[in-house]
Amino acid sequence: MEGISRVGKNAVSRYELVIFDFDGTLADSAAWMMRAVNPMARRYGFKTVTEDEIEMLRGRSTREVIRYLGVSPWKLPLIARAGKKLMAADAHTIPLFPETEKMLRALHAAGVKIAVVSSNSETVIRRVLGEELGNLISLYACGASLFGKARKFRQVTRQGVARDKIICIGDETRDIEAARAVGLDCGAVGWGYAKPSILAQHGPTVSFNSMSEIISYVGASKAAVGGD
Repeated sequence: MEGISRVGKNAVSRYELVIFDFDGTLADSAAWMMRAVNPMARRYGFKTVTEDEIEMLRGRSTREVIRYLGVSPWKLPLIARAGKKLMAADAHTIPLFPETEKMLRALHAAGVKIAVVSSNSETVIRRVLGEELGNLISLYACGASLFGKARKFRQVTRQGVARDKIICIGDETRDIEAARAVGLDCGAVGWGYAKPSILAQHGPTVSFNSMSEIISYVGASKAAVGGD
């Protein structure tokens, strides 16, 4: 990978628009999820889990996790709404990953547009990002259903950027599935919910081990990459 120094105002970007997932990609909400999952399970009648089971489920696809937990499909919208309400109340406890601010600023400085597509609410996301970082985001498409990100991606692609200049970046297998359904490149991050091994099995365009790698990959022109 090229270093961060390759990205700047004079760099030719590989992509003009980056669509980020939020939880597990920009925000470190894992601890909150750990606290919330079993109370939600008891309330909505699906399987409670131990820490060992949670670790095991990180190696499964989103659909496999739902089957393991025994969540009824008709309950998914109810659970999602309840989860969003709980997270809104706890937004002040959810931190960004240490490199998130630096990455967003670097991409913005390079002239790359940034969007966020998430199941979370725009209100919560803006609260966690803070006003200054939140204003670096060109477009929010929030409140997606669990498997409804493809529709949100389609909304974002109507903003006038060619599809081959857009990349979606997330931490779950459903993020890869949604990007593929719309014909967009997708990046999988190794620091979020799903383990890199299960993400690799779903064939992302690229995998990232750090946010510095995102800066380099997004900001490097295809010609420059081929010449290195």
